[in-house]
Parts: sequence; structure tokens; C-alpha cells
Amino acid sequence: MVNITEKIKEIESEMARTQKNKATEHHLGLLKGKLARLRVQLLEPGPGGAGSAGTGFDVSKAGDARMALVGFPSVGKSTFLSKITKTKSSVAAYAFTTLTAIPGVLEYQGAEIQVLDLPGIIEGASEGKGRGRQVISAAKTSDLIVMILDATKRAEQRALLESELEAVGIRLNRESPNIYLKAKKAGGMKISFASPPNILDEKMVYNILKDYKMLNCEVLFRDENATVDDLIDVIMKDHRKYIRCLYVYNKIDSVSVEFLDKLAREPHTAVMSCEMDLGVQDVVDKCWDYLQLNRIYTKRKGIAPDFSEALIVRKDATIEDVCDQIHRTLKEHFRYALVWGASARHVPQRVGLTHTVADEDVVSIVSK
Repeated sequence: MVNITEKIKEIESEMARTQKNKATEHHLGLLKGKLARLRVQLLEPGPGGAGSAGTGFDVSKAGDARMALVGFPSVGKSTFLSKITKTKSSVAAYAFTTLTAIPGVLEYQGAEIQVLDLPGIIEGASEGKGRGRQVISAAKTSDLIVMILDATKRAEQRALLESELEAVGIRLNRESPNIYLKAKKAGGMKISFASPPNILDEKMVYNILKDYKMLNCEVLFRDENATVDDLIDVIMKDHRKYIRCLYVYNKIDSVSVEFLDKLAREPHTAVMSCEMDLGVQDVVDKCWDYLQLNRIYTKRKGIAPDFSEALIVRKDATIEDVCDQIHRTLKEHFRYALVWGASARHVPQRVGLTHTVADEDVVSIVSK
């Protein structure tokens, strides 16, 4: 781990020393590629890497979705967990109270959402300081990251946390780059641009792909504003995770009303005071929106729908996904489904397995 950390620091120093201009952009692009590979190695199990998740971090995924509470020590993560679940995480007015990942279950809208209270991230977590690597590895398995921030220290905390998460391949509130890349067995490289690039050129792309030993491949840039970082993300797609993030500012009772109003209007933001129990339910409501889950109700022929228990599926789920939720063999005997609700053009609509359901649809499966 020491060797990898030292190499990372050397490359970062070289990048900081190198002037950014047309003559150095290819060199900087290759350095970025090397840096990305080393950061992945730092989190890999085995010699030099992060090893196993560690005590308290190997928490099995449970429920309909998982959200991770991430933040610096003593920002209110444990208090928030205790308020929204029946789990009592350790709470105290000093740093590093939570030393392991504490799981809880949030029951909301008929769904069971697993909430992980992760130990406080400190600056340098992506380089292995503190228990940062284990925290980040756990965060990568989440469907939503809830970044708890101190409203009185918002700017510096948020920038540092985003930097740490970015360094290990977690991309917050972003879509994967619009770049097509396919490895081939032979034929060399075929590099194409859908429109003239603003930043990249063919030579730079060639050198980066060569550095990653992708000598036979096809790459198409559909976005004219694609960057070197976008290309590296696509090459290393197995080590990249695109996760929605909600920035939650706690301790709002310690800031002015004017500042609070400005803060609350920022994108992907919610505000609260755990200590005074202000805005906590609003944060939970917004988390539900960000998880993008749909509730589906089932109906048997001749019987009214059962609205007491919902099937929880992801946004853009299909009838096939609903079948899998009910029983894994149901698809084998599937004939058609009847759907009532927002996804139906008329009610009931007869549909097949590829039909996309909407929140609060009623579905009746007809088997052979």
C-alpha cells in the first residue's frame, strides 16, 4: 500500500508542476490514466490494496434499496440514523464515535430501505488514511449517497468529500459518458468522432488506449465535449459507480435565515436540524424521491387489489421485473399481464413482459 500511495503522490506532484497547455496535454492525459489505475489498485484486495472490508463493514445488502450516510465526524449521521430507523447508533460530541458500519432499516411507503451509517470520512481517505478505504468501498454498493454536512462548514466539507469520492471512482449525480468503446481481438484501433471534438484529438486518444493496452478496439465519441477523464472512466467502467447523491445540511439552527434560504435552493440539497428535530421528515421524503422506486400492487382475477402490501421495483422496471419479484419461475408460465394505472394507455391494458410499469400501477399476471 505504501508503494502505491507514494506513486500516487509522485504523479500528483508531477501533474501539479506541469504547465497546462497544448504541448503538455498529451503528457497530462497519460498521467491521469496512470493515476486512475493506481487509485483502483489501492482499493483492491490483496497485497498493496485495501484488503477485506474489515470488521463491521461486511454488511449484507438487504431490503429494497440501500442508502449510505457519508460525512465527516460529528456532523449528525448517527443522530439522523437513530431518528429515521429503530437502530441506535452511538452518538457523542466528539470525533470518530462510529468505528464500524451501522445498518438500520427505514420503513417508508411500504418499502424497506437499508441505511448504513458509515464512519466519518477524513481528508485523505482515498489514500488509505483512517478507515476511508473501507468507508468508500461500502459507499460504492449503495443506491443513494446521503452526504451529511455541517451547515456552518459547508464549502470546505463538501469539496473535500467530493474530491475523495471522485478519486476512487464514485461519480455523484452524473450519467456515464456518451462514449462507445468495444474491445476486439484484432484489427487495431478505430477511433471516430460523431462531431468535431473541442478537447480530444485522435493522437491523445490513441496514446491513452495504448497505455491501457487496448490495441484492438473501436471507440466512438458521441459527445463533442468529451474529456480525457470521460475516456478513462469508460475504459475503467468496472471500477466506476454513478450514484445519486443528496446533500443534507445539518445544524441549520446555527446559521442565519438568509443563508439558510440560499442553501435550501441549491441543487440536490435538503436542510435539517437533528438536534431540534427540524426538517428530518422532509429529508426522508427527498431520499425516497432520489431512490426512484416504484410501488406495484398485484391483483388476482375476480379479487380487488391488495393495497396493504406493495412490490417495490426500480424506476423503468418492466413486467418481467415484477414477475421476478413475485416468483423467479413465473416468467416460464407467463401469457400476458393486465395493467391499471399511469403506465396503461387504457384500463386495463393487456401487455407483455417488456411493458414498463409506473408508480402505483396495479398488475394482474395471467399464466398459461
